[in-house]
Amino acid sequence: MRIKQSASSEATGVWRVITASSVGTLIEWYDFYIFGSLATILSVQFFPKDNPTAGFLSTLATFAAGFIVRPFGALVFGRLGDLVGRKYTFLLTLVLMGGSTFLIGCIPGYESIGMLAPGLVLLLRLVQGLALGGEYGGAATYVAEHSPDGKRGYFTSFIQTTATLGLFVSLGVILLTRQTLGTDIFNNWGWRVPFLLSSILVGISIYIRLKMSESPLFQKLKSEGKVSKNPLKESFGKKANLKMVLLALFGATAGQGVIWYTGQFYALSFIQKVCNVEFVQSNYIIAIALMVATPFFVIFGGLSDRIGRRNIMLAGMFLGVLTYRPIYRAMYHLADLKQKNEETFRRAIETKQERIGDTKEFRTTTASVSYYDDGTVYRETQPKTGGTPAAVVKEVTLGYEAFWLMTILVFIQVLYVTMVYGPIAAFLVELFPTRIRYTSMSLPYHIGNGVFGGLTPFIATSLVETAKKTQTLEAYLQGLWYPIGVAAVCLVIGALYIDKKQYKTADD
Repeated sequence: MRIKQSASSEATGVWRVITASSVGTLIEWYDFYIFGSLATILSVQFFPKDNPTAGFLSTLATFAAGFIVRPFGALVFGRLGDLVGRKYTFLLTLVLMGGSTFLIGCIPGYESIGMLAPGLVLLLRLVQGLALGGEYGGAATYVAEHSPDGKRGYFTSFIQTTATLGLFVSLGVILLTRQTLGTDIFNNWGWRVPFLLSSILVGISIYIRLKMSESPLFQKLKSEGKVSKNPLKESFGKKANLKMVLLALFGATAGQGVIWYTGQFYALSFIQKVCNVEFVQSNYIIAIALMVATPFFVIFGGLSDRIGRRNIMLAGMFLGVLTYRPIYRAMYHLADLKQKNEETFRRAIETKQERIGDTKEFRTTTASVSYYDDGTVYRETQPKTGGTPAAVVKEVTLGYEAFWLMTILVFIQVLYVTMVYGPIAAFLVELFPTRIRYTSMSLPYHIGNGVFGGLTPFIATSLVETAKKTQTLEAYLQGLWYPIGVAAVCLVIGALYIDKKQYKTADD
């Protein structure tokens, strides 16, 4: 039974809970995402420079490692949350996440400490993954257990916005730091600033969360002596509950995970690594798409209270399966120089020479710049240090029309994300009883998102790298078969086995 309270005090309490939970969760996502957003730079900082492709794939693998351990974090912190309480559990996850992020910003590069650098980064990414594995389930459960009946989808959707907003904030901090310090300084040491800034944000969030009270439903269970003695056994040892865990995973969260990470991470990787769009412009494209699409998390979350969670989530998966290849084909063509007319009379060669620190060596950078009639600029740069040439850097800066068309294509993908992700918290919360809710919902969520979703950038990029020797468009689209395949399987299972009617809260 829900604890009774006046409508006004209930509404005020819910918004206070949402604010406190969302700020902390947003900061945790910010901490988790800045690594992925800086993958191109980190691959040079923490891995050998003689094989850029291997370094980039190693960085994506390290990024993915944080996702793979999230289910273990769900088990550890989910059990703790069902035994001790929601509040103190996600206070602990916040401290672990913030501390790990700060320390990544302190690790010396590969040139200073060799293979110890990527080893330490991997260790801290694992700690981050464990912490995030406990954070989301706690925040979603905490908000849901404060929400009034009939509005759970609407109120929990605000927690859903924090993942996208965390990525948006991470991109904003990265771009602001890069623009303030300049490209060379940012690539040298300025990339550490977004990591170090985390300590301030986490400190603020800890202060806010310390003022929060425990979930009323959990308090009621505790006062009645009905708290689970063994949440893991109850969650996964009982056939009926295990069936719901598996249905949540293979009928919802796995498909939701690949749709999410395709739209918000693989899109950025594709734009930068396949389309060669310039770093700042590519991040602007993602940031604008995220900003415009974010309100739809709340729209679809609220809509799910009226028409049910299932159909909205499955519609997002269906649209991804149906349209990903045409969307990415269009993205490729927008940056494909073969589709554009070069203004050859404007072609230019730019040379810049600068001394390296206090040494007698100089770095010479030669850039070939080409201009196209749609406003696109192509720059091919090759630095040389002491006569030794480095890898050629190719950058495409899109013209006005192509920039906004690319942004629209990314926005469409993020819109799919809002459809599958907006209702998912309420959907998961309503599947499981209060006494084991934290544990039961956290595991399928983090396997679906951490393993199936988190591996999307790495697997998709690996498929492209394997196929792109042919230098054909079809080769560059190979990476999409992974998210399409997972989403299609999940779509079928969800359509067949998830009840069309909305589940009621399974309170004890």
